[in-house]
Amino acid sequence: MPQHDRKLSMDELERPSAEAHRDRPKFPIRLLLDDVRSRHNVGSIFRTADAFGAEGVVLCGFTPRPPHREIEKSALGATLSVPWTAEPNALEAIKRSKAEGYRIVAVEQTQLAIPLNSLAHEPSEPIVLVFGNELTGVSNAIIEASDTCVVIPQFGSKHSLNVSVCAGVVLWWCTRGMRSTE
Repeated sequence: MPQHDRKLSMDELERPSAEAHRDRPKFPIRLLLDDVRSRHNVGSIFRTADAFGAEGVVLCGFTPRPPHREIEKSALGATLSVPWTAEPNALEAIKRSKAEGYRIVAVEQTQLAIPLNSLAHEPSEPIVLVFGNELTGVSNAIIEASDTCVVIPQFGSKHSLNVSVCAGVVLWWCTRGMRSTE
């Protein structure tokens, strides 16, 4: 550890309560989870949405819903600080989001997917980031309904990242120009 450095205490981090965070202004970013099967992944995505100030999570298809102890194990209370809705059909949820003015961005490896670092959007532009099933990814119907697809460039032997890790990388990128560094 560098000389004179130390970990910050919980008080020094000055984190708001879940209720206070829920009422704070958020970035106009929704995460839509379509048939994500793992409760641990769902909880982790809630925690990531909280960390990056996303406005909400949409749980579609058979994606598990809070409250559940396995979701809470990784969410650490973020299901209380991040607004969420449950929708039986992801395609219908996407159509409603488009009608509300959201740009739909599927996170999937497709022929026309652009690298994440080429994704440009204005900070005020509302977007929905779509994440698919751990085994089958984002469905073709959702890809066709999306405005664009992005892919995270990777350099190893595995063809994909865990969906919750992927959500963290994508949210970090999408909020990079929106965050205050003060």
